[in-house]
Amino acid sequence: MTTSLTPELRDRTFRWIADDPDDDSRVELQNILARAMGGEAGAAADLADRMAGPLEFGTAGLRGPVRAGPNGMNVAVVTRTTAGVADWLTAQGHSGGVVVVGRDARHGSEAFAKASAEVLTAAGFAVKVLPGPLPTPVLAFAVLELGAVAGIQITASHNPPADNGYKLYDATGGQIVPPSDGLIEAAIEAAPPAISVPRAPGAEVLGEELRDAYLAKVALLPRGPERGVKVAATALHGVGAETLRAAFDRAGFTEPSLVAEQSTPDPDFPTVAFPNPEEPGATDLLLALASAVDADLAIALDPDADRCALGVRERDGSWRMLRGDETGVLLGWHVLSTVDTNDPLVATTIVSSSMLGEVAKEFGARYAETLTGFKWLVRAGEGLVFAYEEALGLCVNPGFVRDKDGISAAVLAAGLAASLRAAGRSPLDVLDELAVKHGVHVTDQVSLRVTDLAVREKLMAGLRAEPPASLGGIEVAMEDLMPDADVLRLTGEGLRVVIRPSGTEPKLKAYLQVKQPVSGGLAEARTAADARLAVLRSDIEARLA
Repeated sequence: MTTSLTPELRDRTFRWIADDPDDDSRVELQNILARAMGGEAGAAADLADRMAGPLEFGTAGLRGPVRAGPNGMNVAVVTRTTAGVADWLTAQGHSGGVVVVGRDARHGSEAFAKASAEVLTAAGFAVKVLPGPLPTPVLAFAVLELGAVAGIQITASHNPPADNGYKLYDATGGQIVPPSDGLIEAAIEAAPPAISVPRAPGAEVLGEELRDAYLAKVALLPRGPERGVKVAATALHGVGAETLRAAFDRAGFTEPSLVAEQSTPDPDFPTVAFPNPEEPGATDLLLALASAVDADLAIALDPDADRCALGVRERDGSWRMLRGDETGVLLGWHVLSTVDTNDPLVATTIVSSSMLGEVAKEFGARYAETLTGFKWLVRAGEGLVFAYEEALGLCVNPGFVRDKDGISAAVLAAGLAASLRAAGRSPLDVLDELAVKHGVHVTDQVSLRVTDLAVREKLMAGLRAEPPASLGGIEVAMEDLMPDADVLRLTGEGLRVVIRPSGTEPKLKAYLQVKQPVSGGLAEARTAADARLAVLRSDIEARLA
């Protein structure tokens, strides 16, 4: 069925064009409208999609394709969004406070950061802008360091090249949580057309002292004196390379060998199909470099450097990337084995491996599970020393960055690798020992792409109405985590499945875990766990089909 250009869609488009303050966006939308009026195939559908907005503002802020129209990332949308944020801050009693604005190097980031800064300046806030494209954790650090009432980072993290986003931090230094998102969305809806929103120059552009202060804190993270480690790293065409290099230098490590083709920011991400270290093929160049330079550790940052993936050499000499849960448990064990804090707390999410809880129990530490997202993890409780999520998010420094931080995680991991190397051990040795002690924990994920929200709701409702009695040959019970979140958890002997709609993608996700005790050999236990996981995956795929 083709979409036709209705008078209502035409008139709504004309109004948006008239209210758009950006010349390029106006021309872009005018061209599409002209093609739709001329009957060009697909133009009306394109126009309808662009005008189907507004782009939804949630606890993750905004994220969407860079394009003209209310259902995209553009200067008009960012202007109205920032006007809403300014009104929300004023209503919260933060009028005139400091707001920090940062950005990555994606398409549109510079213009969006400029618009944000000018709207806030006109609204009477003391705006401080980071000096150029920098990692997201530097912005999160700046909020606390400068006593800001909010921070805005223009980034789409590891989304495809066509996307950009708008991430908001509150005065705690963490990402916003409900009900703030709803209040801000209402303020955005009440904002005037973008062309009528006041903007003013005059924001203070910060110097290098802010990043220097961040690096000084990062340099204190390694837990031992050893620095003898050779690291290969990639920034995946993002903004992390220079800050990672500087962090290693400050901490006393040899400069990492960087994948040259991926070290300079490039918003088109030319060497990867998808700029996410989790994606197949994304780290091929990194692992090839690690092998070529005989590295001890491989490190992949995502484009805004808030995520960190680790690669290790297998005992046969080949290289592989650790799964997010493996990295999280490894670094969590490292923090707990060296922490000097009384009554420490570690945290992960309900969809991550439960092994961190076993490790915490071993050290007499407190353990918490939260809903997905670092906005919840950093609020897990007092005494938090470490938090991670399976999607490569690691917070190893909650005292000065209340969010995931790939740079800091990389420095901590390098320190661990150096200590293990000095003792004639490797990260795989530690993971093996933890598996023997706490059981083999293997995890996987099933993602069903569902663009129609009604279909996702129907699938979740069907599971609630008729939950499976068994999965993978094991009897299971279902726990409904509503009303806190639209999450179902199924558990059985040595088995766990968590099913939820994604908050950032049009997907329904199922997170699988199998736990296998090691009663004989570790290899046999891993083989058995993998076999059980395969059966469980097959059952879940059939159920969600």
